[in-house]
Amino acid sequence: MTLVNFNNRTRNTAPYFNNVFDSLFSEALNKNHSINKVPGVNILESATDYTIELAAPGLVKEDFQINLKKDTLSVWAEKKVADEAAAKNYSRKEFDYLSFARSFTLPESIDAEKIAAEYLNGILTITIGKKVDVQPESKEIKVS
Repeated sequence: MTLVNFNNRTRNTAPYFNNVFDSLFSEALNKNHSINKVPGVNILESATDYTIELAAPGLVKEDFQINLKKDTLSVWAEKKVADEAAAKNYSRKEFDYLSFARSFTLPESIDAEKIAAEYLNGILTITIGKKVDVQPESKEIKVS
């Protein structure tokens, strides 16, 4: 194995200053990282329904909007920021969702009439019922 030395003249002159500058600069570039924040989900399937658990702490149920269009379930949230929270001078703030959107493609076996949502303890739980396919036990087919 050959070791290759990296020679960066600006870092050799003042390494501590450049490391601090680099970290501040990279944080400034990622300042709008809340746009990329999406809450994590758990998706469960049982014999009768699908359950989507979406972790979104710090919101209230009025912040959510859930829509179903064809086979796509979309979840949006937009938090209304209070003036007192905006007035605080945070040096770093990571645990807030100002807004987010998630979409889920649903299978054909869902029943659109059996969708319910509940927000409890920071978890949005969406339950989607499955269609019950009742097959006739016997059927006579006439030849025409």
